[in-house]
Amino acid sequence: MYQNRAELYNQLEKELESKVLVYITGDRKNMSAQIAPDVIDYFINQLDKIGPCPKISLYLYTRGGSTSAAWNIVNLLRMYCENLQVIIPHKAHSAGTIISLGANEIIMTKQATLSPIDPSINTPLNPIIPGSLLKDTMPVSVEAVKGYMELAKDELNLSDQIPLSNVFLKLTEFVHPLVLGEVYRSRAQIKMLAKRLLINQIHDPNQLDRIIDFLCSESGSHDYTINRREASGDLQLNIKKPTEDQYKIIKSIYDDISQELQLTQGFNYQEITGAYVARRSLLESIIGGSDYFVTEGEVIHSTDPNGNETLQVKTSFEGWRHENSVSEGSSLSISDGEEEINYGTTDEFQI
Repeated sequence: MYQNRAELYNQLEKELESKVLVYITGDRKNMSAQIAPDVIDYFINQLDKIGPCPKISLYLYTRGGSTSAAWNIVNLLRMYCENLQVIIPHKAHSAGTIISLGANEIIMTKQATLSPIDPSINTPLNPIIPGSLLKDTMPVSVEAVKGYMELAKDELNLSDQIPLSNVFLKLTEFVHPLVLGEVYRSRAQIKMLAKRLLINQIHDPNQLDRIIDFLCSESGSHDYTINRREASGDLQLNIKKPTEDQYKIIKSIYDDISQELQLTQGFNYQEITGAYVARRSLLESIIGGSDYFVTEGEVIHSTDPNGNETLQVKTSFEGWRHENSVSEGSSLSISDGEEEINYGTTDEFQI
């Protein structure tokens, strides 16, 4: 819980001589979260409480999300500090890698990984994932589209325009043409953003282009992961190893968050009867408290006239709530933007 982590944040701030801000987007199966524009206002609130300072350390765990939101987050952080450090306990993929590129230095644990930054687009027009009860959409990446077309040309030896046009038309039966257009537009944008962010770490123009080419296309797959050795050696990013004491704190924070968000346990509606609450994302600091994105709802099991079991999922709330830091004898305040409920420390409650 946040109250336990706050002491760990304090220890990490002393170790790094920095202000620590923690941003987590969970990757729990069927209840994941992504970097999205709606978090920007919460970053502003947290940073206003922290105030301008020489150094901010962003503790980051994410599988990715919105490129533009990642760009905005980096620029916002830099408005509040002279030196930006990113701490990666485990995964900082895709848009998370973009944020990391904008830092002056990156602390990576032994298990930490970055990833390629070829864009994946997820809009209401994207294909729906088969079997998804909530009709979740499937992200479409530029490398997947490129691989499909290269398969037709290289493996099937199609070279004439008409057969290739037919291959493309077949693709549009599954992926909306506007989504395909957005994918290719975003590819040019992401190269430009990466170049502007990397100048905080890399000053050689040739090296800059080599890193961007690798992250955007030459790595071959969006699933490719970049460990600490490759990030510091081959890519020559400004990577720092945590000390033993720093690692223990970083790992303890991750373990506590993983347990709270249940990152290793898939979310299965079939196993739930009645009300449920699932936290999916966190943004925390010592002074700013904990902002968390949560989905709340109810699962109703019933039987139709034919004797078949049916499942109905009702979402009652989905959005951000806030939890203030508390000390013994004080109260805990929970707000969803519409109403605020105060709990004494002796009250029984479950979030």
